[in-house]
Amino acid sequence: MYPEELVIPMRLDLTEAGVQELKTADAVDNFMKDTKGTALLIVNSVCGCAAGAARPGIKYALSETNNKPDSVVTVFAGVDMEATAKAREYMLPYPPSSPSVALFKDGELVHFVERHHIEGRTPQMIADNLLGAFEEHCK
Repeated sequence: MYPEELVIPMRLDLTEAGVQELKTADAVDNFMKDTKGTALLIVNSVCGCAAGAARPGIKYALSETNNKPDSVVTVFAGVDMEATAKAREYMLPYPPSSPSVALFKDGELVHFVERHHIEGRTPQMIADNLLGAFEEHCK
């Protein structure tokens, strides 16, 4: 588990862009049960690929389209352990991956970006991947 003071800037990177944090398992369950339409669920992380590609790519994708998800939330791997574990239950059959990004439509997982799709890629490549998914599912 990472100390909270270490992850504050990493949390702010997404929350200042309008992403809502879910810090408990109950918050994740309530969000998933109550959400209609499209929802983007981000598993944030302290790793370099989260800082260098995932978060910048996600923020760019959300700022560059009108076809964005109805809701955008995040859990923080290695910090909000129970919330992350609960979020990953909704991401099955994919194995745990952080960072990762899941797009749901009416509660069904329709697009998933695993860590191995993030590592070694540019923020623009991540954004393009997400923009394609938004175009397909968020109309």
